[in-house]
Amino acid sequence: MLLNCGQPSPLLRHTDVPPRVMENFILTGYRFPNYSLRDCLLSAFRPTNETGNFWTHFLPVFIFSYYFVEVFGWEGAPAAGAPFFYPLWTYYLGVLCLLMASSMAHLLNSMSLVVREVCFFVDYGTISAYTVGSSLAYYYYIHPRAGVGEKVDLNGQPEGLPTSLAKLDLFFETFYIPCACVVAIICVLSCCNTRQRWREHRYIIRTLVFLLPFLVSSTPVFYRLLTASPYSDASPSFSASTAMPGFFLRHCLWLLVSALFNISKLPERLAPGRFDIWGHSHQWFHCCTFLSILDELHMIKAEVRAVLLSPGLALGPAGPSVLPGPTVASTYGVMLLLQTTIVSILVCFSWEANCIYGPRRDQLERERPKHLKSR
Repeated sequence: MLLNCGQPSPLLRHTDVPPRVMENFILTGYRFPNYSLRDCLLSAFRPTNETGNFWTHFLPVFIFSYYFVEVFGWEGAPAAGAPFFYPLWTYYLGVLCLLMASSMAHLLNSMSLVVREVCFFVDYGTISAYTVGSSLAYYYYIHPRAGVGEKVDLNGQPEGLPTSLAKLDLFFETFYIPCACVVAIICVLSCCNTRQRWREHRYIIRTLVFLLPFLVSSTPVFYRLLTASPYSDASPSFSASTAMPGFFLRHCLWLLVSALFNISKLPERLAPGRFDIWGHSHQWFHCCTFLSILDELHMIKAEVRAVLLSPGLALGPAGPSVLPGPTVASTYGVMLLLQTTIVSILVCFSWEANCIYGPRRDQLERERPKHLKSR
């Protein structure tokens, strides 16, 4: 039954669960597949090898939300539903989906092998959606032309773009967001494939495959770090924007540390069985990835403040900024189209997983340890 009112299932050793469920160097604390929904929910409050994985991404939802809403209380900020904040909301939705999908995947993956596969497929999909949400925020708030008013010559005609901007204008205006979406889709396909193929190197592949979207989405940041600020040195926008490089470097540092944890499987590699419940690498990976997201949020907020303080503030598509303002189609529309594509991909992989593991339900029940069959 989906809901079961019996006693919680006992935890198992790695020798008592299907090889598909086993994690490297984690010897105890396993939940056997075919847990009821109730058992899965209750397992959040009992020590298993997934408990820490759940809480290290569920609690950050509230921490991130606390820091996120601060921007709407700033002096001079438009209403929370104004077009200016559309990119910020798409970024928030991307992060929210990532954290919730990750925490739920770790909580519910013991319902069956099929559910386990689907949970992590969704997890990979939300990571890719988050990268595009970040790209949209970067495009409108950290774009080289974000918040910079259009200059005119002595005859009142618009001046040409600076040479450095003109060279990158085609990429930023035409290819930046489409590239971010294409790369996100490639990442979903690659990560989902590691659950059926390339399993020996799955952790390396999953870690490295997200390096590409980081490099693509961070293009506006790299440009800003390597060129002069678009804001006047004496302007309040310049002062607000000076915090951005520090947050970005910390963002990169936390990403690097999280990758090292995910690939190395430290510390459990050094002492198998000692970190089965608390302190294993995936929990540290979750903590570091959230810290990187939090610093990314602070970086974006610094640039949002700079744009708000800029005389070239763009609140909508008709704003005075050189950079066109955000619209529903260019923010929520992009995310909706991306999510529709990702869902289609996940459905295909989920169908394949059901074909592989669905017929094995009866076999798993027969293999279920005797002390569990008596429940």
